[in-house]
Amino acid sequence: MYIISIKESFDAAHFLKDHGGKCANIHGHRWTVEAEVTAENVETEGKSRGMVVDFADLKDALKDETDRMDHCLIYEAGSLFPETLAALGKEGFRLVEFVGRPTAENMARFFFDRLAEKGFPVSAVTVFETPRNKATYRRDPA
Repeated sequence: MYIISIKESFDAAHFLKDHGGKCANIHGHRWTVEAEVTAENVETEGKSRGMVVDFADLKDALKDETDRMDHCLIYEAGSLFPETLAALGKEGFRLVEFVGRPTAENMARFFFDRLAEKGFPVSAVTVFETPRNKATYRRDPA
């Protein structure tokens, strides 16, 4: 089994509505996303010959996704009043609506699904909220 991985980072704020602790307040992180791709064999033809996938292709795909969340407020759908969203938009703040709570766990699943939709044989995605706190999403092989 071959395993390759790449990392990308972005800076963004979020909050966890109804959390009951500090994380209920808007706060920021330097998020790091590590994507792992596996294959039984390397490619035998074309530009990716001898590779699981071309690192550049995987990096570009992940960077496209992380760039969309860079320097914004990631918020859970339905967690802010429409008036709040309108005021933030009027001020020019970049907002990213997230389905579900924007936790490291849910973000790991989000990035996993995005890369899988782009055709990469993703085996796991780990999201670091801090250098010491991380969450991994790994889909069980069917």
